[in-house]
Amino acid sequence: MSENAVLRLRAQRLARATRPFLARGNRVLRCQRCLLPQKNCLCATIQPQPARSRFCLVMFDTEPMKPSNTGRLIADVLPDTQAFGWSRTEPDPQLLAAVKSEHYQPLVVFPASYADADRDVLTRPPLTGKPPLFILLDGTWTEARKMFRKSPWLDAFPVMSLNVTTPSRYTLREAHGVGQHCTAEVAAALLEQAGDLAAAAELHHYFERFRHAYLAGKPHHPVHSLENVL
Repeated sequence: MSENAVLRLRAQRLARATRPFLARGNRVLRCQRCLLPQKNCLCATIQPQPARSRFCLVMFDTEPMKPSNTGRLIADVLPDTQAFGWSRTEPDPQLLAAVKSEHYQPLVVFPASYADADRDVLTRPPLTGKPPLFILLDGTWTEARKMFRKSPWLDAFPVMSLNVTTPSRYTLREAHGVGQHCTAEVAAALLEQAGDLAAAAELHHYFERFRHAYLAGKPHHPVHSLENVL
């Protein structure tokens, strides 16, 4: 399995680090590709899919290095996914070029409540015209809001405000609020609404495999107690 854009971004970020990055569970021996415990590695199960939709991940600082990050799953399933580190003052020129591609319609995926009153807001992906380029701000909720507010280059693009009615299955980090979903869950919902059904199904199934494999390496996670009760 070849590297993807998130893995390349992770390698770049590690190369710039002045001290080791110690994520939670840093003593666990991990596969250096999927970042799961080696005994739970999922690399052999990845099944890339074609899709009309494209994704551009804008990742906050250390997000690519976190084993719990799910943006990486999108890049595994959709090899054309692009990933860039976020900078408030010096956005990556390649990122700016990517979102200005004449071949795609860039859409900033974020809740409509944060958009200015005069900004175009979509509630479903367009099914005609140029394929959508979904710009996902990948980080904690606080970090994502910061990226949305402090990235003037995003202001020219419509906001894609997604309504996901099913509860989040992501239990690897504590959610900031009720109804919030992780990056991979949002991407799977976008793919489904955009008509990329095979890619949506594979990303959903891959996310479930990843979730179970991740939690299997954390026997004291609260979810195990809940499962025992159920």
